Amino acid sequence: MRRNLAGYWRVFGTALGFLAVGIGGVLIFPLLNLFVRGRERRTVIARDLISLTFRCIVRSMRAMGVLQYEINGLERLERQGLLILANHPTLIDIVFLMAFVKRANCIVKSALWRNPFTHSTMRAAAYIRNDGDGSRLVDDCIAAVRRGSNLIIFPEGTRTPADGSIALRRGAANIAVRDLRNITPVLIRCTPAMLSKGVRWWRLPSRSSHFRIEIKEDIEIQPFVAAASSEVLAARYLTKHLQNYFSEKNYRHAAVGR
Repeated sequence: MRRNLAGYWRVFGTALGFLAVGIGGVLIFPLLNLFVRGRERRTVIARDLISLTFRCIVRSMRAMGVLQYEINGLERLERQGLLILANHPTLIDIVFLMAFVKRANCIVKSALWRNPFTHSTMRAAAYIRNDGDGSRLVDDCIAAVRRGSNLIIFPEGTRTPADGSIALRRGAANIAVRDLRNITPVLIRCTPAMLSKGVRWWRLPSRSSHFRIEIKEDIEIQPFVAAASSEVLAARYLTKHLQNYFSEKNYRHAAVGR
């Protein structure tokens, strides 16, 4: 009985987190778009507000026993113009990252720009819109990091399947190679798994999940460019390296070795 009550409480805590995001999109950010006219100022305020909200959400979920977390290497996120690549085991990975990355930028599906619950948030924060034009998307990402944004990308493009197999797209590598931008990798581990791909959000594990988030040393891009005869080949080499880097086998080895 007590175990069932604890499970219902964690579901309630998770629902409150999602509700907070929805309320912000419907009530707060439309007002921000209405009253703050300067686009750059509005973007800064919106991103700071999103970061604060997400920090409150993850801390509230921790206080309610939904999850626990530890973050290592957080000082590496104190810089500007970072290209941050992370693996993507859970639905709330982006919540964690945007909570602790200052004025973070990210790529957003065009459907979220059309969604009435998220449109105002997307507009206020001026996130990068993915309309399916790969070339334009890479250009927009390069422009963002050159302006000093800390750009968060999940190179898988979707959450990692339950079996842990990772398949990376080449877009993130193209950004790094074309802009000669070093990569700041982030490794995320969640045990036991929660909010995984293909699992309903309310189907939480029987005990509180533990998130371990590691911000690792930068991956230097220049060696990949020097070893290749073209940007296309360099991006291919880099994608293969990232595939191995973020693979479940290598990540488990890195986690155990710490």
